[in-house]
Amino acid sequence: MRAAVLHEIGQDKLEVLDDVEAVGFGPGKVKLRVRATGLCHSDLSAMSGVLPQPAPFIPGHEGAGEVIDVGDGVTGLSQGDRVLVCWLPACGACPSCKRGQAHLCLAGLMNAGTPNFKRPGGDVFGFAGTGTFTEEVVVDAGCAVPIPDDLPYEIAALIGCGVTTGLGAAINTAQVEAGSSVAVIGCGGVGISAIQGARVQGAAQIIAVDPVASRREAALRFGATEAVSPDEFADAKQRVTAGEGFDYVFEVVGKAATARTAYETTRRGGTLCVVGAGAMDDFFQVNMFELFFDEKRILPSMYGGGDVLRSYERAIALWRAGRIDLAGLITHRVRLDGINDALDQMRTGEALRTCIEI
Repeated sequence: MRAAVLHEIGQDKLEVLDDVEAVGFGPGKVKLRVRATGLCHSDLSAMSGVLPQPAPFIPGHEGAGEVIDVGDGVTGLSQGDRVLVCWLPACGACPSCKRGQAHLCLAGLMNAGTPNFKRPGGDVFGFAGTGTFTEEVVVDAGCAVPIPDDLPYEIAALIGCGVTTGLGAAINTAQVEAGSSVAVIGCGGVGISAIQGARVQGAAQIIAVDPVASRREAALRFGATEAVSPDEFADAKQRVTAGEGFDYVFEVVGKAATARTAYETTRRGGTLCVVGAGAMDDFFQVNMFELFFDEKRILPSMYGGGDVLRSYERAIALWRAGRIDLAGLITHRVRLDGINDALDQMRTGEALRTCIEI
């Protein structure tokens, strides 16, 4: 079986091999044939060591495909079913699930420490317990979510992570109000999805902030009312909000520096929503006086908050109704052999989302 493998954390290239085997199939598991997968910035962060992940590993967590086989005890799934991959499935029994915060369930992430692939040289892990840069993968049944027949695999894959994360940040976590002012810092696939979520919620002004000109141009197509470079952001704050600051600012980069900029451009009493996944040694700082006096809400948003299955359904409904554009997020397409070109396109900001057809 072919798969793209990172041998050591810190390497910037993947090796496409044909001696990989998906393992771990049994009760409660399903085996999937991956048909399409997106390249998410979190995959790069895991490769560089920003996000913890044992190696060697197969990146990819934003995938879709069909069920090859179903283990004992699995209900609701059959061979041939079309599914998307949920990298953070809810167990339904832990305290987070019982509180209605299924997106904070850690049961699925525990699988990240168990190899679900092997090669002649030893075990290979799958990123976040999945690993979709491969032809086949074995996952918990909860990771395989059935999708309707009219949903293309490449769009379903995006809903499995980036779209759900961005839309959910605006709709579930921040709960953007109609008529409000919004700024989004970082306009890759997740940031563009946050822009679309703010538009769906009825935001009056949506300012996109990104250093890459092509991404700023894309943001305008997806609903931003203005797009500026980071150097122009302070001027946009002055013009759009008379210097007061935005009602909502979304940080979709995962850096303390941009989070601090986001905090400073949020109005008093406004909402800073942190969407980017950053490093454990990168510290965001506020002083105790401003924290008290400005009463700005700081809301982290993991996987878009809320119930992810409901978020999937909402994204599909909005896509069907033409309220959001998901096909337009895919700016590049490659086969598995072109994965390293796709990594470079993500690093430079050339791509919003690359679809890897497997």
